Amino acid sequence: MKILLLGSGAREHALARALAADPVAAELVVAPGNPGTARVATNLHIDPVSPTEVVELAEQMGADLVVVGPEAPLVAGVADAVRQAGIPCFGPGAEAARLEGSKAFAKEVMAAASVPTAEAAVCATEAELAAALDRFGAPHVVKDDGLAAGKGVVVTDDRAVALAHGLACLGKEGGRVVVEDYLDGPEVSLFCVCDGATVRPLAPAQDFKRLGEGDTGPNTGGMGAYTPLTWAPSDIGEQVVAEVAQPVVDEMARRGTAFIGLLYCGLALTSRGLRVVEFNVRFGDPETQAVLARLTSSLPELLLAAATGRLAEVPAPQWSEQAAVDVVVAAPGYPGEVSAGGIITGVEEAEKVEGVHVLHAGTGRDEVGRLVATGGRVLSVVALGDTVAQARGRAYEAVGHIRLEGAQVRPDIALGR
Repeated sequence: MKILLLGSGAREHALARALAADPVAAELVVAPGNPGTARVATNLHIDPVSPTEVVELAEQMGADLVVVGPEAPLVAGVADAVRQAGIPCFGPGAEAARLEGSKAFAKEVMAAASVPTAEAAVCATEAELAAALDRFGAPHVVKDDGLAAGKGVVVTDDRAVALAHGLACLGKEGGRVVVEDYLDGPEVSLFCVCDGATVRPLAPAQDFKRLGEGDTGPNTGGMGAYTPLTWAPSDIGEQVVAEVAQPVVDEMARRGTAFIGLLYCGLALTSRGLRVVEFNVRFGDPETQAVLARLTSSLPELLLAAATGRLAEVPAPQWSEQAAVDVVVAAPGYPGEVSAGGIITGVEEAEKVEGVHVLHAGTGRDEVGRLVATGGRVLSVVALGDTVAQARGRAYEAVGHIRLEGAQVRPDIALGR
């Protein structure tokens, strides 16, 4: 199987690693990729948001499957163009990708499908925003309606902070903002592989969005994750498929916009039951890094089956009994203005720790070939262990070998889990 994978982050490195590990993957190209994906695949530099460039590359390599990693190409219609060229693609079309591209649209679909979620108000003016903040009260949950790379959400008791974030969202061209009722209870991330009709859940995980220890500081794209969730209901996957994913996939099909790809269900296990926090339409980062570390069945065959409408014909994904913990190493300034260019050392030493592999996110090479930081989240350090505690210990031991001046590492990922 010849596979083209789009993207350049740690999520794509995790996907590339899992795809390349299967003998069925005869050729793997990552576009544009990063120094980590170059170790397991061929990197080719194209614009992954350009439908024309993606289709041209897929046709040139004779791709049997295109896997879209980030959200921006999906919202731009890359998956539509690939399918129109007759090439199987794992990723929803632009219309279906609105489940992530517009939180207001996602709320509309959930209402139509009777999916449990937080009550919300979609605001287009300052007056509407102020009224919604007063209506729902603190803690205030304010979300940019559009794509924001996981950083468009503010949860705060400070009304002034909530109002300022909402106004910043409204200040964008065509900007809208969603104000929601606060959901109590622990959050769960569940990935569901979909072929437009059939839904298959992957292993649940939990990520850590706040920058600082004890869930303090600003929201980020995620500072770490772990799986399995020993405290969650044993049938959480089946429950989410029945109450959330399958109804949404069925509703999208009813609208004539089949959802083919990965539906990320961000959930809260509240005192009132399961509630949807948000949807993404691609593998989530950093949960993917932990989840795929435990996958023992074929990822290429699973994704191809979804892309070709045959998901019901392949076995359910299989998982290692081990636990996995992912700890993110972020650049100075993240999630604000990032200081890039710092030299990274110690990755090889980190990978000598038992059960550890290091995934590249925002990395590159300087003019003399040294590994340097190029983005906000720089590395994902992933460890396997017999328990979450053992995996966590190995991950932080490995992080201790990595050197990047001013690096930010949250110290309590999976602590006590």
